[in-house]
Amino acid sequence: MNRRPTVALLVESSNAYARGVLEGIMTYVRRHRAWTIYLPEQERGAAPPQWLADWPGDGIIARIENEAIAEVVRRSRLPTVDVSAARRLDDIPWVETDDVAIAQLAADHFTERGFRNLAFCGVAGFNWSQWREQAFAKCARQAGCSYSHYESTSRYAVDYSWSRERQRLAEWVGGLPRPLGIMACYDIQARELLDVCRELDIAIPEEIALIGVDNDRLLCSLATPPLSSVIPDAQRAGYESAKLLDRMMAGEPVEGRAHLIEPLGIESRQSSDALAIDDVDVARALRFIREHACDAIQVGDVLKHVDISRRVLENRFGKLLGRTPHAEILRVRIGRVRELLRDRDLTLLDIADRTGFEHVEYLSTVFRRETGETPTQFRSRIENQ
Repeated sequence: MNRRPTVALLVESSNAYARGVLEGIMTYVRRHRAWTIYLPEQERGAAPPQWLADWPGDGIIARIENEAIAEVVRRSRLPTVDVSAARRLDDIPWVETDDVAIAQLAADHFTERGFRNLAFCGVAGFNWSQWREQAFAKCARQAGCSYSHYESTSRYAVDYSWSRERQRLAEWVGGLPRPLGIMACYDIQARELLDVCRELDIAIPEEIALIGVDNDRLLCSLATPPLSSVIPDAQRAGYESAKLLDRMMAGEPVEGRAHLIEPLGIESRQSSDALAIDDVDVARALRFIREHACDAIQVGDVLKHVDISRRVLENRFGKLLGRTPHAEILRVRIGRVRELLRDRDLTLLDIADRTGFEHVEYLSTVFRRETGETPTQFRSRIENQ
C-alpha cells in the first residue's frame, strides 16, 4: 500500500487511559508511515458515528464496548484492533492492560506495608474490574489476608443514583476491619470511596489505605489526600495496537488473540502512605528500607535506625513479613530495577547506578537469580508483548 492509509480511531479522550492510548498510536504513526486519522468526538460506550456505516477507510482502532460498535465494525470487514476488555468480537486482536499484573502490584503495595486486611471496590459490568478483583482476591488469599469485595452499580446504568451508591458504600466500608488496604478498580471509584471515608470520619491512610488504577494525575492530585495509583502503560497499548493494525492493513494475517500490556508501576501518594504494623521498630525499619534500599544499604545501616539487635529484628521480620531484612532490601531493589527496565532510554549501567549495584554484571546475576531471567531478557519480553 503506497498511498497514505486512512484510519478511524473510535477511542474517547475523556479519561487518562484512553488519552494515553491515543498518544501511543500517534507515536507509532510519527515513527513509521503517516496515516490520515479520523477521530470523532465520542464518549465512552457511545454509539458509533453514522458515517462509519459506509466509510471507505483502510482500518479501525476501537474501544468496542457495546453491540452497536461491534456490529458496525463487523459489517465494515476492515482490519480492526480492539482496545477494550469487553471482548465483543473474539476473532480480532485486542490490546489491553494486564489486569493480573495490576492486581499483583496493588496487593504487594499493601502487604509489604504490613496490611493483613484487604478489600476490593469494583464496578459491575466491566471485565477489567472483574479480572482485577479475581486476581486481587487470589493475592489476598495467598498472603493469608482477610478479604472483602464490593461491587458498585455502573454509572452508565439507567437506574444509577450516587446518593444510593454512597449509602451502600458507607455501609460496606464502615463494617470492615482496620487497618485496611483497599484497591479500587480505577481512580474514579477510588475518589468516590475517599469521599465516603471522609464523610464517615475514617482516617486515610492511617485507618484505611487506598489505591486506584490509571494514575490520572488530575484526579489523583485533586483528591484529599492525594491518591496512590497503579500506572498502566497506556501509551504502550496504543503503540502496539497501531503496530498490529499496520501489519493487518499490509495484508499480513494477525491472530485474534489478547496482547496484554504490563503496568509501569505504582505512583505512591499520601492515600497509601502507611504501615499497618503494630511493631514500631519493624515499621521504622521498613520505611527506612523503602526509602534507601537503592542506596546500597546493608542490614547494619537499618539497625542504626532501630534500637534492637539484629537477631531480634530478624525474628520480628520473620513473624510479621515472612522474610529477613536483607531479603526485603533486595526485594525493593529488584522491584525498582524492573520499573527502570521499562524506560527504554536507560542503559543497564544507568539502572545499576540508580539501584545501588556497583557493576552491571552483578546486577544481571542478582536479577536473574531473583526473577529467572536476565535484565535484557526481561526488557525484550516487555517490549515484545
